[in-house]
Amino acid sequence: MAGNARTFMLMAGLTAIVMLLGWMMGGSGGAIFALLFAGAGNMFALWNSDKMVLRQQGAVELGPQDGGDLYHMVADLARRAGLPMPKVYLLPTEQPNAFATGRNPENAAVAVTQGLMRALNRDELAGVIAHELAHIRNRDTLTMTVTATMAGAIAMMGNLMLFTGGRDDRGGGIGAILAMVLAPLAAMMVQMAISRTREYEADREGAEICGNPDALASALQRIATAAGRSLNVPAERNPASAAMFIINPLHGLRMDKLFATHPPTEQRIARLRAMTGRAPGPWGHG
Repeated sequence: MAGNARTFMLMAGLTAIVMLLGWMMGGSGGAIFALLFAGAGNMFALWNSDKMVLRQQGAVELGPQDGGDLYHMVADLARRAGLPMPKVYLLPTEQPNAFATGRNPENAAVAVTQGLMRALNRDELAGVIAHELAHIRNRDTLTMTVTATMAGAIAMMGNLMLFTGGRDDRGGGIGAILAMVLAPLAAMMVQMAISRTREYEADREGAEICGNPDALASALQRIATAAGRSLNVPAERNPASAAMFIINPLHGLRMDKLFATHPPTEQRIARLRAMTGRAPGPWGHG
């Protein structure tokens, strides 16, 4: 699939930046050490990032008894998507939004805000849940954890080069300064490009899972409109988590498209509208 191929190429680019900085700092041995360092960071993040982000957001786990219709909706859509039942969390914020997390489908979670439950109708909510399940099925939560960790490692190495200057014959002087500035910038751009690619894929597959592209398109419009008018305090305190949400949760954020964590909502909606009639039968309608 084109989206997966592009993601692979972008992740290969991140790996190359890590190794280049390592080489500039310590030759071939430095390149290997940098790769191992990034790998160790990835392993830690894979096992702990889901717990950390849920704790940061003040998430409350819901079970079959207290989860009500939301819990059963997730269960029904997970079966339709061919996935194990993920954990379900409610986020105590009035901004309509949602995200998925977890290192694999067997250890996944779907989290929605109180505001989302109030703002959307049943079909729109199903579209959002299906979008998050598509992220889980495609292991996007794993991909984004790895890319975020590698981007962080690149930024750390760039800062380190400011003080060490790298090896004189490789990264000293102007080379170290350029690496310090350009490598983290390039890593951020690659990370954002991966995030945008995965959002388009999750929209498409989410529409297929719920069988109602128009409902997901309507949900995106409602969430995008409300996100700019309400404050998500936990997300503002932890902006690195913004890429996880279905719509950027940061209040009043106006960034150049090059640095956006999400594709333009208008383009996402247009792609979903074009799918009408091609998706399977709507979820919850027989």
